[in-house]
Amino acid sequence: MTGQVCRLGVYDESIPDMQFDATGKSNYAELFEKLVEAYPRGEDGMQFWQSTVRQIKKAGKSKRYDCIIGVSGGTDSCYLLHLAKEWGLRPLAVNLDNGWNSDISVKNILKMTSDLDIDLETYVINYEEVKDLLKSYMMAGLSWIDIPTDLAIKSVLYKIANREGIKYILRGNDFRSEGSQPKDWTYGDGKQLEAVHNRYGKVKLKTFPNYTISNLIYYAFIKRIKSIYPFYYIDYDKQSAQKLLTEKYDWEYYGGHHHENIFTKFTMSYWLYEKFGIDKRIITLSAQVLNKVITREEALIEISNLPYEVEKVEGMLAYVCKKLDLTLDEFETLFKNQNKTYRDYPSYSNLLLKLNTLFEWIIPKLFLHRPQSMYRKEIIGS
Repeated sequence: MTGQVCRLGVYDESIPDMQFDATGKSNYAELFEKLVEAYPRGEDGMQFWQSTVRQIKKAGKSKRYDCIIGVSGGTDSCYLLHLAKEWGLRPLAVNLDNGWNSDISVKNILKMTSDLDIDLETYVINYEEVKDLLKSYMMAGLSWIDIPTDLAIKSVLYKIANREGIKYILRGNDFRSEGSQPKDWTYGDGKQLEAVHNRYGKVKLKTFPNYTISNLIYYAFIKRIKSIYPFYYIDYDKQSAQKLLTEKYDWEYYGGHHHENIFTKFTMSYWLYEKFGIDKRIITLSAQVLNKVITREEALIEISNLPYEVEKVEGMLAYVCKKLDLTLDEFETLFKNQNKTYRDYPSYSNLLLKLNTLFEWIIPKLFLHRPQSMYRKEIIGS
């Protein structure tokens, strides 16, 4: 832990924009409490969600599918498939194959979609382009080097939803179990990707589905495709979900938060921690403490351990280097390069903050609710 620690969670001074009040409560704990208030569960949450399900069914009545769900093979997306069928929805499952999916995650996706009789579309990205982008982000010295994957997922979900005439994308995010990550740790966008790749890339991007500001305007404002988050409103417990998935679908656990993708696992457990001193578990564990899933003492014990298995790290690094066509020496050179932040490259960051302010009155209508980013701006300031 670094410096002062929040009295409610395990947020500490390693987090950018961290502030504490006179009682020792952090602004990130305040943000969590504000989000819980804004997106209620219980009776109010269920009423809102049941109303939303009716809207989804009505909008998709004449279509083959009434919603789309991005699936990774992880707990959240697989459980969301299970619930969608229980709610009587007709989802299309979409998996992004960037060449880094683990065998377990692929098996989980196939088991779930087969047993639930849900159509699956796998969108395969040209791996030479993926490899060049990931290496470009490493050369750029940025912390969240998995941005290309995040942007591709957004782009593909909107693109396929638009093609099928689907108006609703169901997302498995859950701030109560994941928390809200600092912008300095994970921010990235389509403009940044183009800038980073123009500077460091060597392979022309012919097929990579970037997600730009024009995509956002077209899909969200013109086509009115909405991204919605069921777990914000319905009672959801990750451990209970994993138990159900295992017993009902022979689903397998993959070892950690977002570890269903091997590059994401490497980024979260090693690159961030060892190169930048960033431990994302501080955010996720704090959320779970505030949500009363674990105790503060349990979180402190877990955070005292390394985020990766020491005996397996050599094998993980060898695999990553092989997949990226890097020698270990080349990797070490990249690893020792000067650390940068998203502010060191062109991005939409300032523009999006301005748009949040200018269009605050209309954005909640487009997204069914006031987005998290607006609460973050009010409380954290970024």
